[in-house]
Amino acid sequence: MKGETNLNTLLETLQPQLNVGDYVFCIINDLTTIDINQALLIFREAEGITIVLKKEFADNYHLEYSFIASWITLSVYSSLEAVGLTAAFSKALSENGISCNVIAAYHHDHIFVDKKDSDKTMSILSKLSTKN
Repeated sequence: MKGETNLNTLLETLQPQLNVGDYVFCIINDLTTIDINQALLIFREAEGITIVLKKEFADNYHLEYSFIASWITLSVYSSLEAVGLTAAFSKALSENGISCNVIAAYHHDHIFVDKKDSDKTMSILSKLSTKN
């Protein structure tokens, strides 16, 4: 199935879903020190390996983090070639003082926001969807 590229269609069908749990971003230097099956994301940077995982797993591994996030999945099946989706929702969130960390996976976009901003973010995304 080919992902959607039309921005209006994407916005009309965002269908944001709040995933259960608290999530954190951590840096590690060696993937063998954790069970990688517990990671949502693994990304290698020059300074270390960034992993995103549930806070409880990070706590079990005694990993440091400074940001506790909620994870929101945009259920619309968006193409990796779609133009403007990230700009549209990040603009709406930034206008409301909400920082977002975005991960574009193969089928969906995923947004991580400060835990305290979860409900407000869901409201903004829902309104953004109904504007179009």
